[in-house]
Amino acid sequence: MKNRKPMHIGIIPDGNRRWAEQHKLSREAGYAYGLKPGLLLLQQAKTYGIQEITYYGFTVDNCRRPKEQVQAFQQACVQAVHDLATEGVDLLVIGNTDSKCFPEELKKYTNRTAINGGGIRLNFLVNYGWKWDLSNIKSAGFLHSSDISRIDMVIRWGGMRRLSGFLPVQSVYADFYVEEKLWPDYEKSDFYRAMDWYKKQDVTYGG
Repeated sequence: MKNRKPMHIGIIPDGNRRWAEQHKLSREAGYAYGLKPGLLLLQQAKTYGIQEITYYGFTVDNCRRPKEQVQAFQQACVQAVHDLATEGVDLLVIGNTDSKCFPEELKKYTNRTAINGGGIRLNFLVNYGWKWDLSNIKSAGFLHSSDISRIDMVIRWGGMRRLSGFLPVQSVYADFYVEEKLWPDYEKSDFYRAMDWYKKQDVTYGG
């Protein structure tokens, strides 16, 4: 299908620590270099006609890393959400707010909020865990992430070929594209290359 495009894309921005090491920086210094790529990609997605986008910030498992790294990616996620919110978006931050790892500054966005007039649905996973997400089904009958739609395509930077617990229910039929480049090295061409790849995929959903 020549004009096939994903309505909802998931973004796993991996490789920040490896990038920092390659540039002779401390591991925790790498997270700040992922801020500009996130905003650029959002702007491209809006222009391209994507309706919903979900960024993977950090997981509950990431909180076992050294204190300096945890503080660095927490701060980067807070800044990323603030930067992304400068666009016209319908913003939702999803994650375990009962944990002290969840940044206090982001709790005001845990209900979907129209920013600057609203627009593309923007989801940001912060202190997210797939077990935490699924646990709500047993107690309440629905996912914590129930306001996030099914994902058409997941794009992961950094060369790793795994979902790392990224929205397992919404990703059940997602096409999975891997970019070998590390996230801080993001370029506009990365997005268009991924979209061109998606157009060529055959989707039957089991039919």
